[in-house]
Amino acid sequence: MTYKLQNNGFLMSTKACGCNKIKKLNTFDWLCDLSEAQASTDYVEVQFKNTRKGYYLNSNKIPLQKGDLVAVESSPGHDIGEVSLTGHLVLKQMKKINYRFDQQEVRRIYRKARPVDLEKFAESKALEHDTMLRSRKIAEELNLNMKIGDVEYQGDGNKAIFYYIADDRVDFRQLIRVLADTFHVRIEMKQIGARQEAGRIGGIGPCGREMCCSSWMTNFVSVSTSSARYQDLSLNPQKLAGQCSKLKCCLNYETDMYVEAQKGFPAKDIVLETKDASYFQIKTDLLKRQVSYSTDKDSMVNAISIPVERALQIIALNKKGIRVDSLLEQAEEKNRNEFGDVLNSDLQRFDKKRNKNNKKRSNFRSNQGENKTREARSRTDRNRKNRSRNRNRQDGSNTRNDNRNNQNSPDAK
Repeated sequence: MTYKLQNNGFLMSTKACGCNKIKKLNTFDWLCDLSEAQASTDYVEVQFKNTRKGYYLNSNKIPLQKGDLVAVESSPGHDIGEVSLTGHLVLKQMKKINYRFDQQEVRRIYRKARPVDLEKFAESKALEHDTMLRSRKIAEELNLNMKIGDVEYQGDGNKAIFYYIADDRVDFRQLIRVLADTFHVRIEMKQIGARQEAGRIGGIGPCGREMCCSSWMTNFVSVSTSSARYQDLSLNPQKLAGQCSKLKCCLNYETDMYVEAQKGFPAKDIVLETKDASYFQIKTDLLKRQVSYSTDKDSMVNAISIPVERALQIIALNKKGIRVDSLLEQAEEKNRNEFGDVLNSDLQRFDKKRNKNNKKRSNFRSNQGENKTREARSRTDRNRKNRSRNRNRQDGSNTRNDNRNNQNSPDAK
């Protein structure tokens, strides 16, 4: 294992772990740096074109790493493949596909691929596309109801595998004779399904990730529309179908969880009876554990969402002949009245508040006006009093002066 400096950090770069290359049905060997795990078995996983894999015995103890091109035993001749996994994880993969040592022939790894082997392998691969197109025309001329989806040549060029799709049983004996005479190789026909064909071609799913059938899935389980019903998905064929025109395999991933969660929910055909109306179940939310009821079977009329416990409680009361006042509990009804719909409430409440504010403002203004008039009156009264006092003072001073003048006059003497 080697490390190199990149972007101010260390990046692990090793051929054994396969960090630099990601292919279809790739398996990351997280035990690649443990010598004990690598020496635990002599079986090696070898990958060929697209998703075809095989398990071979390294009887010659050739030091192999992930990514090495090797020549393996085939019938007839030999084939060229790439080592995709070594060590202890090979046994795990063989157990995953139910590999039987007693029923299957054990084939060996001859050697690492030589330059001569690689040249012959490249020449054979260059013929695959043209062979596929010509074989399709031959099958069409023979009026066979089948589609040849892919052709794979063996590494030495002595055999070709034709992968085809057919809905019914096809008698292709005449086709094999014509293909053998045309291409001068040994012919092997393999029937695959639509999902296997999509996995061999590859692509990106609607989720934005690589398709499961080409990245990790090897066993294809039948998918039915009941999986979509359990998950309350829209039964739209265009949305439920994958690139293979079949139902998406991912519909089965969470079906068991939804089936388990629906066990505590009331049945859809049970009608809830209240004093006002009858309510029919129209929707269930498994994640929130809520059930939606409506007074109409086909539309959302007076729809109310209640918890599952409340629905079961109402069903138990209905069985006893008791009809509840409302589907909602009293506390919820009270909160609903307090925080009700704005459109149904009194829209004049804003005008009332505004009128109150206007009254306060008018009262304040009137009080201010009255205070001003009072102050003005008090000022006028003060001025009058001051004037009268000044007049009185002037009159008193004048009388005093007159008396003094009279006393000082000669007539008074």
